[in-house]
Amino acid sequence: MGLIDILVFVSFIVSVISIGLIKSRGEETHSEHGAQDYFLAGRGLTWWLVGFSLIAANISTEQFVGMTGKAADWLGMAIASYEWLAAFTLVVVAFVFLPKFLKSGIYTIPEFLEYRYNSFARTFMAIATMIILVGVPTASVIYSGAKVISVFFQGYAVMGLDLGSITVGCWIIGLLSAGYVFAGGLKACAWADLIQGAALVLGGVVVAWLAFGALAKADPEELIKTRRNEQVTVEQLESAGPVDRFYALNEGPLPDGKLHMRRPLDDKEIPWSALVLGLWIPNFFYWGLNQYITQRTLGSKSLAEGQKGIVFAAFLKLIIPFVVVIPGILAYNLYQGDLRGAAINKNAKTMATYAPDLYESLSSVLQPDPDDPRNVNELKSIAYREELAREQDGSQAFLFKFTVTLAEDHTDDVRKIVAHNASATGQDVPADSLSAIELFAFNEKLLDAAEKDDDGDSSVKTLVLRDFDAAFPILLKNLLPKGNGLQGFVLAAIFGAVVSSLASMLNSASTIATMDLYAKIRGGKASQIELVTLGRVFVVLFVLIAILIAPALDDPAFDGIFTFIQEFQGFISPGVLAIFLFGLLVHKAPRACGTVGLILSPLLYGLFKFSPKIPVLKNIPILAVGEKTVDNVTVVTKGIADWSFLDRMSLTFLIVLAVLTVMTLIHPLKKPVDLPVNEKMDVTSSPGAKAFAVIVVLVAIGLYVKFW
Repeated sequence: MGLIDILVFVSFIVSVISIGLIKSRGEETHSEHGAQDYFLAGRGLTWWLVGFSLIAANISTEQFVGMTGKAADWLGMAIASYEWLAAFTLVVVAFVFLPKFLKSGIYTIPEFLEYRYNSFARTFMAIATMIILVGVPTASVIYSGAKVISVFFQGYAVMGLDLGSITVGCWIIGLLSAGYVFAGGLKACAWADLIQGAALVLGGVVVAWLAFGALAKADPEELIKTRRNEQVTVEQLESAGPVDRFYALNEGPLPDGKLHMRRPLDDKEIPWSALVLGLWIPNFFYWGLNQYITQRTLGSKSLAEGQKGIVFAAFLKLIIPFVVVIPGILAYNLYQGDLRGAAINKNAKTMATYAPDLYESLSSVLQPDPDDPRNVNELKSIAYREELAREQDGSQAFLFKFTVTLAEDHTDDVRKIVAHNASATGQDVPADSLSAIELFAFNEKLLDAAEKDDDGDSSVKTLVLRDFDAAFPILLKNLLPKGNGLQGFVLAAIFGAVVSSLASMLNSASTIATMDLYAKIRGGKASQIELVTLGRVFVVLFVLIAILIAPALDDPAFDGIFTFIQEFQGFISPGVLAIFLFGLLVHKAPRACGTVGLILSPLLYGLFKFSPKIPVLKNIPILAVGEKTVDNVTVVTKGIADWSFLDRMSLTFLIVLAVLTVMTLIHPLKKPVDLPVNEKMDVTSSPGAKAFAVIVVLVAIGLYVKFW
């Protein structure tokens, strides 16, 4: 960055954090209502604070890095369903969930479960939510923020710290965020969100604008290599403007076209069936029942303010795909070479760590360029990993998985990788005459056989042709000009969003740990200052745990951080949504429903996901991959484990609902549960919010029609 960029960056970050801390100074955290001030901003958030805070807490680098990466990959516009379905979801949350929650005066979502069901349900959800919040989204945001730092500042060092290192970036991001929330609580987060939310959207617009400008100047001969429609020609691209180029390159029939909201039924992430039910489950869980998000709405000044803020956030969700998803698609069109370069570095580290001799045998094409000064620290890291790997006893065999496209682009090197896998599993090395596709098929059979015979002595690592998680930082590195302050502003907006999201997550996790667990253990005897102090201790503890987890997410086996976040929340989200729907809408649902739903959900989801690895289940066709012979032809059958994770969530949700329905029919409550009432809360609904909600829903429907 230039001097002006550095000044803009530092000034923006310092100003935003200072405003947040100044605004939170009025909180009397040592008074009789100190916990309410620290954890819920004194229940005084107005609609614009609620709205921007929801968006800033949600849209951080895990969205910019993860969602942009998925858009650059095969999903394209389909990944925008997480945003546009959220608009519908938020409207429901505003007018169905929020009135119930504010009226009861709860601090946390698990607290509601104790009132409606029992204390076990509250404790179980509190522990599960806290573990997932710290281990999944918090660690993911730290990783994604570090990813931006490591790609953008590759080759730079400060005070001996390599900024190209994911681990160094994780510590920088995590410690800054912890210090912020440690001092200020939710109100500091909300006021900073107001500024950072607006800056983030503006920064995204700037990146999108610059990306379209780069598309207009790009060489059609290079662009044509990324087309999704074989009918597009170089001549067409030469005479087209940037928007027409975008459509020409990315339009096309499924499954290749990237401008569709629906995907084929066999899509591994968002098949069209997920739009029917599966995608709604994480949406309702995230926006309506996730402490990290709902803590903002629970801090609303009144029901009307909360509803207006939520509907405003729903409107902003309609804009997000245009500044996150579309730039991701453009990153694929513009910077394929950079995506491949990032993948080479990632693959090199993986192989150097687990198979140094194999790595040394590969051609220079699959190794970082030693003449590129940005790779100096990368090469040092790889050499260090090789040294450590050779000191190991070698008792565990590491196998490598790759895609067909990687095999086609680097056939000779892939042949060496397959030979390594065959030797490691005691199989014959394949013939040199095998084609790229045959090598891929041979390797898949090796890996399947190794998985079936797994005795703990082998582990599979994934190699990628392109590092799609690097798409957004690559856009920033290539598009933002130096020296005029624009680079400093956009990076400050992104960095501020990371700090904001992390601060929100840490504040929420500490709220659950303090109010749902510690305060309950103390039997209501803990003082306000004791609760606030312990909340700050939990912030430090949780950020240290997340920082230690985050660097592991750089492993390609996670298949992108966005999928990692969504899938692992799937263990609890179907059950949580099911019991809340019953708790809010089925007044005769027995109290035991809360316990059964929360326990059954992770058991079912885990069964469906891991059945191929469970000896007694892996040969059951309905659960795992199998083979059957039809007319002397072997046919591979797919089980539930091979469904998309969203479809597995749907099945889990429906089974839990069915079980809760049977329980209610057999043993209904004789009298509905009386929930507590917060007499101080104004629960008058907002007519204006209802009218605006109708407009938001109609616009969202129109967008689906446009990109269907």
